[in-house]
Amino acid sequence: MQRIRMVIQYDGSRYHGFQFQTNAHTVQAALQDAIFNLTGERKSLLFASRTDAGVHALGQVIAFDTVASIPLDRWALAMNSVLPEDIQVLHSQLAAPDFHPRFQAVCKHYTYKIYRSLQGSVFQRHYAWCNSEALDVESMQEACEFLLGPHNFRSFCASGSSAKTFTRTMSRCEIQEEGDYLCLYLSADGFLYNMVRIIMGTLVDIGRGRLEPGQMASILARQDRKCAGPTAPPQGLYLVRVDY
Repeated sequence: MQRIRMVIQYDGSRYHGFQFQTNAHTVQAALQDAIFNLTGERKSLLFASRTDAGVHALGQVIAFDTVASIPLDRWALAMNSVLPEDIQVLHSQLAAPDFHPRFQAVCKHYTYKIYRSLQGSVFQRHYAWCNSEALDVESMQEACEFLLGPHNFRSFCASGSSAKTFTRTMSRCEIQEEGDYLCLYLSADGFLYNMVRIIMGTLVDIGRGRLEPGQMASILARQDRKCAGPTAPPQGLYLVRVDY
């Protein structure tokens, strides 16, 4: 028995999130079906992040145990030959028997994209939040500064979370204008349920002038989801990388 670790990317547009669900089309189910097709083994995957429906990944990390004799350098090629075209294994390696992609992660990196141009938005609708309204980007960046460091992020956690604690340490929170896109970059030692999307929705409300940048501090202090802004749509969110 050996534990295999893989880095995968996927277009989440047609999936009901990553994690397996009964009677729902998920990324995890597609990966487990691929492993079964290759090995005859029904495996439940370990994974780094439970991305929601419509959310994408550039560097999701998974792991599973197998007795299959497929060489380590052939796993990616073998998996990609049986996976749907919107899921791809980037590379694989042998992992320690106790490796866990979620619990041993030290930092996760996310990007959220807003597409600001009216032109061509029909082609962007699955991969960005198409929002062409005028936004005060300077105020949004000012508000980002309040999120850096360790905080209780309960105000940015959706109901239904299984988290036992709400304190996370944010090492990067930055807004950048990149052509037709406005991109939010977040890095932290962990994220709560819908945390990135709620942060983005709150920042957009600040960009609209509905909230002042300094109110980000009071939103954190209140520890109440009702104090934060709306939840941004899922299609603009990307899991970029997981560090160990």
